[in-house]
Amino acid sequence: MTFSEENYLKTIYHLTAISDAEVSTNAIAEKMETKASSVTDMLRKLAEKNLVNYKKYQGVSLTEKGNLSAKMIVRKHRLWEVFLVEKLDFSWDEVHDVAEQLEHIKSEQLINKLDDFLGNPTEDPHGDPIPDAKGRMVKTDKQLLSDLAVNQTGICVGVKDSSSEFLKYLDKQEIALGSKIEILSKESFDSSTRIKVDAKELTISHKIATNLFVKVV
Repeated sequence: MTFSEENYLKTIYHLTAISDAEVSTNAIAEKMETKASSVTDMLRKLAEKNLVNYKKYQGVSLTEKGNLSAKMIVRKHRLWEVFLVEKLDFSWDEVHDVAEQLEHIKSEQLINKLDDFLGNPTEDPHGDPIPDAKGRMVKTDKQLLSDLAVNQTGICVGVKDSSSEFLKYLDKQEIALGSKIEILSKESFDSSTRIKVDAKELTISHKIATNLFVKVV
């Protein structure tokens, strides 16, 4: 596969994870910041390689072969993110763009050795699951912080938004994976939430609360 084909597969995979329905051409075009006509041309190529199921005007889904191929791209991306954070001291807001380049390395032997070198991690620095060599993933029981009720407590296990801006905001507020977050109160006017992070109290917007995954304790 070309780099472009791999990027399309990964995009369809991520969009499918958001909704079980077939992915529309427009959704792919918006995500990849390209024209719908370009998406249509690529989907035809991927369908010829038996990587996607595609019928014009009916959306697209990954075939079994395409799903596994997409998982292997995601596997490489997330393993490289772990390597960059744990071994090269990158911060979690810096690794995505670098991993985007490294994920296209073709050597399966290299990736499997990287996996072993890192101790076979099951999650990347953002809390997202890492597929193993057969595409299997360990699923974490998690929910959005915004869904917790007052007086409930959760442990931060991931982020929905992995943009550099959001991760830098979390760093500023000293919120990280493993942080213990207690819901102190919620404002009915704008759904902003007063929380306690470890020993620190602060108020966060509803947007922030809907982008943090926690495991209830």
